[in-house]
Amino acid sequence: MNASDARIDRYWERLHVWGPYGLLGTSIVLAVVSAGIVDGPVDWYLMGALVVAAIVLQAWWHGTRYRRVRRGRSPSRAGTAYYAVRWAIAFVLTWINPFFAFYAATGYMDADELIPGLWRRLGLFASAVTVAGAQAGGLMPDSTAQWLGFAALLAANFGLQSVVAHITEQEEQRSRERTSTIEALQQALDENAALHAQLLVQAREAGVADERRRLAAEIHDTLAQGLTGIIAQLQVVANTPDEGQAREHVHRAMDLARHSLGEARRSVHNLAPVALEHDGLPQALKNTVADWGERTGIRAEFTVAGTTEHLHDELSATLLRIAQEALSNASRHARAGRLGVTLTFLGDDVILDIRDDGVGFDPLAVPPRSRTGGFGLDGMRARAERIAGSLTVESEPGHGTALSARVPLVRHDQ
Repeated sequence: MNASDARIDRYWERLHVWGPYGLLGTSIVLAVVSAGIVDGPVDWYLMGALVVAAIVLQAWWHGTRYRRVRRGRSPSRAGTAYYAVRWAIAFVLTWINPFFAFYAATGYMDADELIPGLWRRLGLFASAVTVAGAQAGGLMPDSTAQWLGFAALLAANFGLQSVVAHITEQEEQRSRERTSTIEALQQALDENAALHAQLLVQAREAGVADERRRLAAEIHDTLAQGLTGIIAQLQVVANTPDEGQAREHVHRAMDLARHSLGEARRSVHNLAPVALEHDGLPQALKNTVADWGERTGIRAEFTVAGTTEHLHDELSATLLRIAQEALSNASRHARAGRLGVTLTFLGDDVILDIRDDGVGFDPLAVPPRSRTGGFGLDGMRARAERIAGSLTVESEPGHGTALSARVPLVRHDQ
């Protein structure tokens, strides 16, 4: 509720509290001025008693009942009884002196708050009878003309008040609907806020879990693979009598150790591959494939298709890690004689294809990661899906393996 609405409510509050007193006072002054209308002492005594009764009734009502009705905005039996007693006092006063019709008009002010449902119209009709009788020259009319005038005035008063009451009821209904709508919206906002907080907690928990998996995969792709390569080179050294060949493999092992150390340091900083520190993805893939082919002795080729784009860092790192994992799997399991890697820029997508002519396998027979403890296909698939991509694997025993990672193209400046 704004300040203007609050001021209007306070105005109507004061009007309902003090309005009956004001109209009663106005009626008393006019009755005294028009003293000739009153027939005799008995009417004066009766009028005085009824005025006192009206004042006492108003004081009692506003002191004990009125505020509760105003707060709840709901008519009660006590309110209806108060309205009826006040109407009876006003009717008798108006019978004695028509100027008390001003006090009788109080019934027009608060019938909607004191009388429930259809009885409200009856209350308005009773007040209209009193006011119309005074307007027609007093109660009771003593001629046909006065009766006709009374009927016309009654119809006019009651019709006007019925229209006002109908408009008031519609406005109250709209106000209740607005209040209900606001409460429903507030409840929805509160529920959304609670849901948002819950989602934030879940997102943080999922982020922590995802980062742990990512870190584990980074360690697997860097340190584990590097150590595997070092062990392979040292095994050659241990099994060869040729000192020159041994020194060559020792140098390769040292190069792998330096490379792994660089990857470990990079992982500590931001988990970005060292190969991407100075080169874009195409050059990093080319170097990675060449180094892998040199270490394994397998003929390896790298090809770029389409218009090269400068990719987002996360995209480049993910595709490079997928390629590294695929190469590691090929060196350990494929027993291939030839391997090809193709990076294709195709419209809004980037596709990484890795094919070998090795022994192949049955993709459906590969146990899940949870059972093998490795990262393999599940790890590559998880990486691709993390950047809204997908991974497909085609392989058959004795017919090699084709792996394809397809991800949306996101440029470096996006």
